[in-house]
Amino acid sequence: MRPSCPADAHHVVCIGPPSVLSVTSHGTDDRSTRMRIGILGTGAMATALGGAWVRAGHDVRVGGRDAEAAARTARRTGAAGHGSLAEATAHGDVVLTAVPADVAPQLAEELAPLLVGRTVIDCTVPMAPGADGPALTTGGDSASVARLIADAAPGSHVVKAFGVCHESIWTLDRPAFEGVPLTVPFCTDEPNAATRVAELIASMGCTPLACGGLGRAALLEATAVFAVGIWWSGAEARFVFPAPALAPGAVDD
Repeated sequence: MRPSCPADAHHVVCIGPPSVLSVTSHGTDDRSTRMRIGILGTGAMATALGGAWVRAGHDVRVGGRDAEAAARTARRTGAAGHGSLAEATAHGDVVLTAVPADVAPQLAEELAPLLVGRTVIDCTVPMAPGADGPALTTGGDSASVARLIADAAPGSHVVKAFGVCHESIWTLDRPAFEGVPLTVPFCTDEPNAATRVAELIASMGCTPLACGGLGRAALLEATAVFAVGIWWSGAEARFVFPAPALAPGAVDD
């Protein structure tokens, strides 16, 4: 059975502890709530998510070690500005770490004083080629990049989100499939950060899916690596997870 979740007329899904998400996101068009977002990184995920957030009406600033790369990413996304990693961090109430997974914890440590009190979204996928396909580089179990970031930047409010989908999905405006808005899972220990990220997801036209505390972030990372392996094999990940309710006589146990 699924744990209970706060329910009202708004559109939100919860499969984690009800304390994780105290305020649900808006069910119609939530583009009216403008957030200040700093993006750390200038690669494909930074560009795709930055563009999605600009389309959703948010105030985005791109930061990078390479000034030219930051300027280029800002132009591609339509971001309001660009600058150093520290400047992008200082700009955002929400900060995205869109850098390689093995770099993210060290970057968080460098920026730790600036990250205090901010919602930090970790979208990284800790993955490397393995003998049987893509493999986690964290060792699995409860280890996760998100937890390493939280440990490196005490006082920040880390959320694991946006890493399950390929970056191309975030180039779509209000992504929906078979008439259903895309569901975006996330994990965090911080209720206020959960609320803020749920609102951010809703502003993109997607459905927030609260999946519990940061201890479950390793599950999202493993799911992303597993899905990548399926895609690389030429198969469709969505066909691996049919809903039990689709089977005749199914019961929810």
